Amino acid sequence: MNFWETITGSDLTREYRAFEARAEALPAEYRAAWAEIKIQLSPYSEFTGRNLMPILDNTLGFLEVTAAEGQSVHEALGDDIRAFCAAIAGAEGAGSQKTYRDRWREQLNKNVARKLDRLGE
Repeated sequence: MNFWETITGSDLTREYRAFEARAEALPAEYRAAWAEIKIQLSPYSEFTGRNLMPILDNTLGFLEVTAAEGQSVHEALGDDIRAFCAAIAGAEGAGSQKTYRDRWREQLNKNVARKLDRLGE
């Protein structure tokens, strides 16, 4: 990946098209689940969506393996796709990077705790 691809996002576009080509080979119920997974993961995306690419790749790989094994979508993902997406994108996944809001919140909490400690002395 070179600088120009990073700036323009063409590397992401190419990777995303490859995901879609892989998804087209899945059975119909898996394709529907893939579409729902993309929708449910989008709130966990940063501005560029670059943080979701490894999660999408692994999830699509999981869908490919479970489809090849003959499992149904409900056996693989459970009944709640939203909860599945929240689990895979949780603290270990897309949400692990601290945002400015998280840093500001931590700083504010530290400042308030320090002021309260001074008042208690």
